Amino acid sequence: MKPNVLLIMVDQMRADCLSILDHPVVDTPNIDQLARDGVLFNHAYSATPTCVPARAAVLTGMSQENTGRVGYQDMVPWNYKHTIASEFAHAGYHTQCIGKMHTYPTRNLCGFHHIELHDGYMHYGRFKYNTTTMESQEYTDDYLNWLRDKTGSQADLIDLGLDCNSSTVARPWHLAEELHPTNWVTTRSIDFLRRRDPTKPFFLKMSYVRPHPPFDPPQTFYDMYRDMDMPEPPVGDWAMQDDEKQMGFNPITDRGIAPKRRLQRAQAAYYALITHIDHQIGRFIQAMQEYGVYNDTVILFTSDHGELMGDHHLFRKSLPYEGSAKVPFIVADPGNNLNIEKNTRANEVVEMRDIMPTLLDAAGIAIPDTVDGESTIPICQGKTIDWRSYLHGEHMYGKESYHYVTDGYEKYIWFSQTGKEQYFDLRDDPQELHNLADKPAYAERIKALRDFLIKKLENREEGYSDGKNLIVGQPAKAVLDHVLSDAEN
Repeated sequence: MKPNVLLIMVDQMRADCLSILDHPVVDTPNIDQLARDGVLFNHAYSATPTCVPARAAVLTGMSQENTGRVGYQDMVPWNYKHTIASEFAHAGYHTQCIGKMHTYPTRNLCGFHHIELHDGYMHYGRFKYNTTTMESQEYTDDYLNWLRDKTGSQADLIDLGLDCNSSTVARPWHLAEELHPTNWVTTRSIDFLRRRDPTKPFFLKMSYVRPHPPFDPPQTFYDMYRDMDMPEPPVGDWAMQDDEKQMGFNPITDRGIAPKRRLQRAQAAYYALITHIDHQIGRFIQAMQEYGVYNDTVILFTSDHGELMGDHHLFRKSLPYEGSAKVPFIVADPGNNLNIEKNTRANEVVEMRDIMPTLLDAAGIAIPDTVDGESTIPICQGKTIDWRSYLHGEHMYGKESYHYVTDGYEKYIWFSQTGKEQYFDLRDDPQELHNLADKPAYAERIKALRDFLIKKLENREEGYSDGKNLIVGQPAKAVLDHVLSDAEN
């Protein structure tokens, strides 16, 4: 039988939050073991670092240009011919997703045989004045209905008083740990092991909503970090230095200078959520061993994007800086199904679009020609192959809409609405403290990356490039026309 395939995906976890990478605070013993059982990629990014576009890339293997999702916009239908789940299903796999999907319509299966859904707090499914019955979270969310069945009909996702984008505010989970959404994903995944078709290999996507806000770890995990000294977030010499409007006092801010103790509590809770997930991964690994499937399973662990957590006085995600755009990416093979070189690191620049071809390749399934990503399995096996030199990423973000180019060693950023440029030498400056865009010594490198971007954007509908120059001020879009036209049809 072909190997089982497990995709463990978390939401908003920074790439550096692994103890195997010598993080000064966070502890991740079970994820560390996955890295020891596989290959950890040093330069993994989310090309468009928010939930919807990143997850579109995961499910389709496409670049952001081809998914058409180059920013964040809800309620645009997902109509993709080939998805990771559909290809596994067509190849005879039993497929299931448990946890977050963030697609539209909300219960869109996207090729899975079955989904047990918890997307977290979804604004379009919550606002009473514009929510249709079929999209109301009261109907669509399996975890919310389960929680109410366990605790009473009044239980809700907002009971802690924390917004789903609370960037600096935290408090411990108020109910029994077993009722936390992180535990729910694991519990339902263990139940899948019991209920799956034993005559077929399985493809399971375990999709945790945390450590995305609200920052609400169970008390046990919060206590691990609450009294520890938290690392000071890096602040570049290009970043805001004053906060005259006191934006940092907004509990859901995306920038500003937050009160120090408030930020430290948020950091503690964020790290606690990661360790909580880690322990639940350990719980699921034990269950896989009990069901006799652990050594027959290839595992990929990643996040859809990171979390700035005060870096450069910025919070949340969307922006192209390392805290936001860089993600963990581990391919593990505990049972030696693929002959990968275990406990190693890879330096190729990888992205969300590489997940689908990697996992299909691991299962010996043909990769559809719609896929833009590449399988990382040959890299994991130590083979020398042609690989992308640079990754192009972008995000529509109002006045700060941007495009970036990186190979993990250097990064060029062009802000399309203002023409502002940034260049970071990540070898010497991994925390992006110094913008070198105006330094003559780097002019040649910046020109090379700018020219790369000019070619990448030459045929884009927004008119960002004429093939010779970048064109400033062209209106940015969150969704490209070909997706909108497909939705209308």
